Amino acid sequence: MSETLSHEATATARGRPVLAIHGGAGTLLRSAMSPEAAAQYTNALEGILRAGQLQLQRGDSALDVVVQAVRALEECELFNAGRGAVYTAAGTHELDACVMAGDGLRAGAVAGLRTTRNPVLAARAVLEHSEHVMFVGPAADLFAARQGLEQVPHGWFGTPQRLQQLRLAQALAAGVVLDHDGQAAVINTDNAPLDEGQKFGTVGAVALDDAGHLAAATSTGGMTNKQAGRVGDTPLIGAGCYANDATVAISCTGTGEPFMRALAAHDVSTLMAYAGLPLAEAAERVVMQTLPALGGQGGLIAIAASGEVCMPFNTEGMYRGFARVGEAPVVAIYKEAQP
Repeated sequence: MSETLSHEATATARGRPVLAIHGGAGTLLRSAMSPEAAAQYTNALEGILRAGQLQLQRGDSALDVVVQAVRALEECELFNAGRGAVYTAAGTHELDACVMAGDGLRAGAVAGLRTTRNPVLAARAVLEHSEHVMFVGPAADLFAARQGLEQVPHGWFGTPQRLQQLRLAQALAAGVVLDHDGQAAVINTDNAPLDEGQKFGTVGAVALDDAGHLAAATSTGGMTNKQAGRVGDTPLIGAGCYANDATVAISCTGTGEPFMRALAAHDVSTLMAYAGLPLAEAAERVVMQTLPALGGQGGLIAIAASGEVCMPFNTEGMYRGFARVGEAPVVAIYKEAQP
């Protein structure tokens, strides 16, 4: 493992099947974190990357790989998606997800799930088994159930740590406390590498397979103490998730509303397709210029059709990593030290 992965581009071994994942971006707490806590996160990311490597090596599709990677992230309580999702102001959970295949721009999305164990599987089911692109609320859970996807009691998603975050936010009258904003009132109750009170709570994966196809998947539990019914960028195609075999696959994490207004993921693809920018330059422009101008914080992971990997972010850290077939996975949390 390594924690020296640049927040800029990694362009070696282009064209080789590759997977990249993220588990959210946010505030650096290097000094408040134990090595054991950091290892929990980096080991989780590395394990998911190694599993994806094996899939790519045996010829699995990019869509299969990103869905399985995000499903694993949803099952890990360390991240805000699926099990371990944050609570709304009403003390409930509302889960969103999107998947997109770069061949044919096929996509499926769900929002406001409350009983489907793995939202990313529901999003894929929409892609594969519906003439529609998005389902929301109880109808989305019903659709998932009819596709044979596991349903769980609503309380299954919660954890004591997430409930503590909600109670603290409400007790301090902090209003809506994004899982990524800068409000110092919400302390880091988990001794996590990135402050859970000041972190973007989204997970995602992008991949390029040996057939040259791209795919992306993104999933989230939303933000602590959000108003029930609020939907962010995660399930919106072109905002928080996008894949096009001609250009790039992207999964975003950040303040949802600016990403929605900027169509952040699609904007990167557009800059590549119409302005002829390389991935690194296009992604840098969106993350470091377009989004901050709208008050947007966060980052994205991207893989170009050429196999180039880029992971820019404008926060202090982002859980991230990538793995090419035949190479050791690279995992990082913090920004690379500046010379």
